[in-house]
Amino acid sequence: MPARGPRAAVLPSINEPDRDCPMCPRLADFRREHRVREPGWHNAPVPSFGTADAALLIVGLAPGLQGANRTGRPFTGDYAGDLLYATLIEYGFAKGNYQARPDDGLRLVGSRISNAVRCVPPQNKPLPVEINTCRRFLSGTIETMPKLRAIVLLGRIAHDSTLKALGLRAAQAPFSHGAVHEAGRFRLYDSYHCSRYNTNTGVLTPKMFRDVFARVRADLDAAG
Repeated sequence: MPARGPRAAVLPSINEPDRDCPMCPRLADFRREHRVREPGWHNAPVPSFGTADAALLIVGLAPGLQGANRTGRPFTGDYAGDLLYATLIEYGFAKGNYQARPDDGLRLVGSRISNAVRCVPPQNKPLPVEINTCRRFLSGTIETMPKLRAIVLLGRIAHDSTLKALGLRAAQAPFSHGAVHEAGRFRLYDSYHCSRYNTNTGVLTPKMFRDVFARVRADLDAAG
């Protein structure tokens, strides 16, 4: 039996990258630049928010420069978080008051939030190689959630990367807002990303977004 190459030995299945993760040089450089410019910011890979025993995982794109990259909590400090956390509270997936800062006391209930790419990318646009490199952490997150049943995918990049993490082909689950796909023990729910651009242009309305989570809530409650 041939010996494993050195690359296999450095790809463990883990949940979160190190604070100084060097795997994506462009992102590491961008991170270092902002540590100099804004030393009080998080400026590091943003860990998942919520506990591993959650039944729902929400997967976004990547930290926003002045949102999660600043605060250290997914979707915290930018417009996308305003809509996401209000919706999670409405459907019982979070409790407390969202105040756009990580010490606001908000807690998730049966849900967890992560990103396809853990470090902030320039212009909010990760490169394909960065998405592929960071997928090991998304895979590790999914693998360590024993009660996971539902995954909400915010936007096409989150959708595509999660499919690959689950070993599914794109043709098996094409992206479409409001679509629901079966993936073994998981059910995947597609949504347009809750970005300011999408809501300002009418691509995504608050009702469209709430409808996705209403379906998730109903399905999880029906499954017991």
